[in-house]
Amino acid sequence: MNRAFHMKSKIQKPSSENLIIGEIADYYLDKEGILYSYSKKPKRTVQNISQNVALVKKITNNKQVPLLIYLCNSPVPDKEARKFSTQQLPEIYKAMAMVSNPGLSQLIMNILFKFKTPPIPIKSFSDDKKAKAWLKQFL
Repeated sequence: MNRAFHMKSKIQKPSSENLIIGEIADYYLDKEGILYSYSKKPKRTVQNISQNVALVKKITNNKQVPLLIYLCNSPVPDKEARKFSTQQLPEIYKAMAMVSNPGLSQLIMNILFKFKTPPIPIKSFSDDKKAKAWLKQFL
């Protein structure tokens, strides 16, 4: 049985000249003001999350933006990194739409927000067109 999952919209990264390369994700800020994040596999640490937050602030000129993130499987961060990540979300993002295989985004939500609600609006999608449509209300 083939367990492969195919998202309803193929992930198409923009050309390399428009892509900003980071350690834990690559980014693209579209003309509307939505930041696209193409997640990478490294384990998240306070250090690389801090560097990533600085990168996002540079990309967005310190402006909070809606984020459309294409998730991938990566190692579960430790408690300190999870807490730090959660604290940083409202500093850089207005809302987050997570596009992933079924179950992955729910797992991440459970890991990050097990005992409290997310600090920004967050919603899971398997279709990036629906994710973008939802994010437009935060522009």
